[in-house]
Amino acid sequence: MSAHHRAAVVALTALAPVSWGTTYVVTTEFLPPERPLFTALVRALTAGLLLLAVARVLPRGAWWWKAAVLGALNIGAFFPLLFLSAYRLPGGLAAVVGSVGPLLVLGLSALLLGRRPALRDVLAGTVAALGVSMVVLKAAGALDALGVAAAFASTASMAAGTVLTQKWGRPEGVGPLALTAWQLTAGGLLIAPLAILAEGAPPALDAGAAGGYAYLALVNTAVAYCLWFRGIGRLTATQATLLGPLSPLTAAVLGWAALGESLTAFQLGGMALAFGATVAGQLRWSSAGPTRRQLAPHDLAPVALPGERLPAPHIGTGPHQRRPASVLAVGARREAGRRRGHNWSAS
Repeated sequence: MSAHHRAAVVALTALAPVSWGTTYVVTTEFLPPERPLFTALVRALTAGLLLLAVARVLPRGAWWWKAAVLGALNIGAFFPLLFLSAYRLPGGLAAVVGSVGPLLVLGLSALLLGRRPALRDVLAGTVAALGVSMVVLKAAGALDALGVAAAFASTASMAAGTVLTQKWGRPEGVGPLALTAWQLTAGGLLIAPLAILAEGAPPALDAGAAGGYAYLALVNTAVAYCLWFRGIGRLTATQATLLGPLSPLTAAVLGWAALGESLTAFQLGGMALAFGATVAGQLRWSSAGPTRRQLAPHDLAPVALPGERLPAPHIGTGPHQRRPASVLAVGARREAGRRRGHNWSAS
């Protein structure tokens, strides 16, 4: 992936956590109070069924249970816990807890994907967690223990879902739209009985609540999750999750601008650290190019330069079995040209 292409992928994926950062203002200002499960149900199932109607693709084989597991982690558990924390914590503080996600993803990636954490990712995740601590500890007097626990549990659920999404990938011929539809629908169906049992009949909705639910279902969920799962397929799980601090930054700014929530200099410093970790988490240093030992079997065979000897040719079977002869022929031509003084570099 070229640098420009990767930057575009990162930018589009970043729109998802930015959108999620608006969830807290919408929840507290427009939606009925004390209805986190109903809110999660409307958000997930509406978006899932809409995308399923557009994609018109159902899971097959093992993807029935894989979609159910991913739907439970990314949606079915994540949404209720997220809204529970949103109702019990100030907007910016509820979202900033989610920036511990990169550290959880690093651990789960090592456990499930066998990927040894890179030092730069560990440092970026640690700095993000430090930024979270600076914000949360400063406002400890205003925090609700259940709200903090719900926020952390939602982050852990999302981290596990993110790592498994990358581990399993997508079925051949299935795009991110269908994968998103499966997960949202499965998660919504898991939330439905909980919402009915715990909260009863749906509440009456005014125009503001109806508009809030429409925004959460369409923009905040359907569009945002399509971008998120598309990004996970092109970035590493850690790289994608290190975009997470954009959600608390967005929530904190909106909380300050729209809700009149105060932010101290100490808290602003913590958010600056979280933003710096987000930027650092997207930086990747690539090598100058593949060496001979890194070339894949389908790459062009290495050609010796004048005065350089090739390693012993590999003689195998299949479509590459004639390559050793071509390598030797090119080497012989170069050697003959060198003796005649011919400049092969211009050929």
